Amino acid sequence: MTAPDLEIRNPKFIDHLLGHRSDSGIDGFLGTRVVEMEAGRLVVEFDVGDEHLTFIGNMHGGCLAALCDHCLGVVLYPVMPPGSWAATTEFKVNYLRPVSGGTCRATAVIESMTKRSAVVTIRVENEGRLAAIAQGTCTVKLAEEKVG
Repeated sequence: MTAPDLEIRNPKFIDHLLGHRSDSGIDGFLGTRVVEMEAGRLVVEFDVGDEHLTFIGNMHGGCLAALCDHCLGVVLYPVMPPGSWAATTEFKVNYLRPVSGGTCRATAVIESMTKRSAVVTIRVENEGRLAAIAQGTCTVKLAEEKVG
């Protein structure tokens, strides 16, 4: 299936995450919040804090990479049946400009998806300026359908 063919298969996942801010994991460290979510598209934001900055005053690239990796997987869950999972197999980030404050906004879009893998692009903006572009591939393991 390709991006235009995607449909919501796990609406409870969206209901749970929309507006959610995690207190744990990498998303908790970054302070991400899910601001938009639909079939094949996810928008996540976080406010850049002192804990994200290096000694020279710019955000560490690992924070942007973690944001991209997080979005790369999360965007898949609404279009997979409950009980399925996705895991990043590879991704690449192009850092386009330094980030030293404000809000980072990542928009993830599923470009292609099969029963076994998905390719996702992520664009990260900081205060309205493009800061990074990433692309990655996830392995997809769909939940076993029960017959009966």
